Amino acid sequence: MGKHCFLYFFMLFLVSEGLTKGVAGLACNWGLQSTHPLQANIVVKLMKDNGFNKVKLFEADPEALKALGKSGIQVMVGIPNDLLAPLASNVQAAVDWVQQNVSKYISQNGADIRYVAVGNEPFLKTYKDMFLHTTLPALQNIQAALIKAGLGQKVKVTVPLNADVYQSDSGLPSAGNFRADIHDLMISIIKFLRDNGGPLTINIYPFLSLYADPNFPIDFAFFNSTAAPVVDGSITYTNVYDANFDTLISALEKNGFGSMPVIIGEVGWPTDGNSNANIEYARRFNQGLLDRILAGKGTPKRRTPPDVYLFSLIDEDNKSTLPGNFERHWGVFNFDGSIKYQLKIGGGKGLVPAKGVKYLARQWCVMSPQASPSDPSVQESMTYACTYADCTSLGFGSSCGNLDPKKNASYTFNMYYQTMDQRKGTCSFNNRSVITTIDPSQGSCRYEIMIDLGKHERPRNSSAGRRPNSLIAALIIAFMLIICGGL
Repeated sequence: MGKHCFLYFFMLFLVSEGLTKGVAGLACNWGLQSTHPLQANIVVKLMKDNGFNKVKLFEADPEALKALGKSGIQVMVGIPNDLLAPLASNVQAAVDWVQQNVSKYISQNGADIRYVAVGNEPFLKTYKDMFLHTTLPALQNIQAALIKAGLGQKVKVTVPLNADVYQSDSGLPSAGNFRADIHDLMISIIKFLRDNGGPLTINIYPFLSLYADPNFPIDFAFFNSTAAPVVDGSITYTNVYDANFDTLISALEKNGFGSMPVIIGEVGWPTDGNSNANIEYARRFNQGLLDRILAGKGTPKRRTPPDVYLFSLIDEDNKSTLPGNFERHWGVFNFDGSIKYQLKIGGGKGLVPAKGVKYLARQWCVMSPQASPSDPSVQESMTYACTYADCTSLGFGSSCGNLDPKKNASYTFNMYYQTMDQRKGTCSFNNRSVITTIDPSQGSCRYEIMIDLGKHERPRNSSAGRRPNSLIAALIIAFMLIICGGL
């Protein structure tokens, strides 16, 4: 009887573990550069509802870290590049940063912080060596601060790097090596990461390969490619993602780091701001990416897949438009957590939208019927509006790129009006505009209504989603006790 009870409880343990932990989840980036950001608790609920159990933050945002506390989501918290210099020059500054942005949220809020990302693509050529001498010292000081805080084993350091830190002179992955101008620095960083148990983090963007080179074979950017393959010795590459990642692996192998753990810190596809940034391509790329992640598929040189952080969870309308207007449109979800396009995320499930979002009044600011788009004051007003609001959807090949002049002006007026929270006087462009309750959106072009930042519903605590599983487990335990008691 005791043996039978033991087996029953062993099976119960396996079942309850499965109920509590669920299947392996997905990882994403959560950017915060929005004029009307979603409430942090709503974003955390959005992630949990859609199977994301790992997230990368670009900065230690207090509200985000509080909301992530006890959520079951693992966190990579970032340090912006403008903090590298002070952290590199002062160990105490690193100690203070760790205390205020890591230790505090682990101990007080139960945040599951696993990584600190020191800088963000600091060796981009566009930075002109600005962070060349501060990245490694900042990395070393943050590591020392984590050890001092007693977090050296739990929290690991990394540096998210753009894929331009390595290259191939022949164009084949097997010829991969680190850029000559930063080769020695890269080796020093990788050795430091390895010695301290930290991974190397690389951002890969097939979209940017297409954006930078008009002759790039577009189909090679996708996973279900029909483009001509790249043959590299005994390996055949059918997509740029695999070829890019394996170029890095070749660079690591050449320099004695063949087993170095790697994280893909950012990868995705934008939906607007460029002719190749559209919903059709984004769905095709991201579904192919998710299918690989869910299937546990790696690359020819690394069969075991790395952690892959999808870029990005939601759009950011206040992000820099360098290198292009598409920078504000990487989200799988719109700025308000609504679904842009459907994706299959495993187990027969599709995406679900954010819950509890409150909006400003259902009204729009449009050009007055009596006004003329050729009126110089209208042109001046449009320029003014787009200085303070996001008009990136109006560009050539974008979702609102085919509007007539009057609707074009209306779009700019409305974006300004919404960005300014529909405040009185923000729809008075030299008396050339009016407020309407008729939605002017057409086709793929959305005339937005912004989030009302003061009227969010607060979702239930993120742990609430686990209660049904706990209840089921409790019922099973009670059932087993009855059975065992009767044996």
